[in-house]
Amino acid sequence: MCRFWKLARCFMREEDAVGVVEIILITVVLIGLVVIFRDQLTSLVNKLLSKITKQSNAV
Repeated sequence: MCRFWKLARCFMREEDAVGVVEIILITVVLIGLVVIFRDQLTSLVNKLLSKITKQSNAV
């Protein structure tokens, strides 16, 4: 576990790490996808939650 944290710190200190611009672009694309597919995502989540509720009531 300690080795993981050392690697993570080294990665954060690297100059070749992911730049701020790339992070912002990825965030913008993800937000755009959520906005475009909002209705489909909402219906999918509602279906999943109702199915989970029905199956948990059966137990």
